[in-house]
Amino acid sequence: MYAQIILFDGFDPLDAIAPYEVLYAGGTASGGTVSVELVSAEGAREVVSGTGCLTLRATAALDPRRAGLILVPGASGRVGEPGEVPDHDAGAGEWQQDESIPVRLGRTLATELPTLLKAAMDNPEVTVSAVCGGSLVLAMAGLLEGRYATTHHMGLDMLDATGVHAVSARVVDDGDLVTGAGVTSGLDLGLYLLEREVGPQIAHAVEELFAHERRGTVWRNEGPVPAGL
Repeated sequence: MYAQIILFDGFDPLDAIAPYEVLYAGGTASGGTVSVELVSAEGAREVVSGTGCLTLRATAALDPRRAGLILVPGASGRVGEPGEVPDHDAGAGEWQQDESIPVRLGRTLATELPTLLKAAMDNPEVTVSAVCGGSLVLAMAGLLEGRYATTHHMGLDMLDATGVHAVSARVVDDGDLVTGAGVTSGLDLGLYLLEREVGPQIAHAVEELFAHERRGTVWRNEGPVPAGL
């Protein structure tokens, strides 16, 4: 499995690095079955995160035609005012260090990322995943209407407003779309993807290595609907 983890200006470092480390360790534990790379819509470049100008290097351009996994992180920055939503015009103007998370998510709409993500979603050989506000990036691009997904608990109403079936769960599996909630859920998302795509023994080995027990039940749209809870 080849995994591409997307970096964009203002990304949240933990959203990207947590699943990167899990998947990289899964590749080691599986004898190279999994490979992982940091990419961007623009190609190889230094990408500045939204956390203290921490910079990571994307080593390649996002390729939506390549089979495997594509993961979209969220953004970091100011939480934003109540009711503040991502703006399609947020990409205008110069980068500001004190920007809110909704503005930084909105900036992705002014890049080639939405077009590339649509191509990935249309590719039956690609599983698209997201951590935290990464789900909102996909939703703002109009790619998740009618799908089941989760995001940070503070963004669930915003996700629901885009036509997504927003689920308050740690990890949501909707087939070729797998999403995680808050930033630390990137660990759980990565481990679940390892289990699903490579096998439970590899996932368990990485879980033990990281001294991290996965939290919560992975939500799927299966089985009877609970009542009276």
